[in-house]
Amino acid sequence: HKRKNWLFSNSVDGANASAVVYTMVEMAKAHGLNIYGYLKFLLEHRPSKDMTDEQLEELAPWSEKLQSIKNRM
Repeated sequence: HKRKNWLFSNSVDGANASAVVYTMVEMAKAHGLNIYGYLKFLLEHRPSKDMTDEQLEELAPWSEKLQSIKNRM
């Protein structure tokens, strides 16, 4: 079913964006996070190019911060 979804990407950028979202979802699942909660968390904390490596690390699904709050997401 996932392969079918790629057929609806109208551009390379659209396909790349889809790949990023699918990867984020799969990483959240692999680390026991609630997918909706994780995506909501990311949107609320808006990663940016101005963030330090340490700040970006806190947004990763395997970070200690997210693992410690995953039951509240």
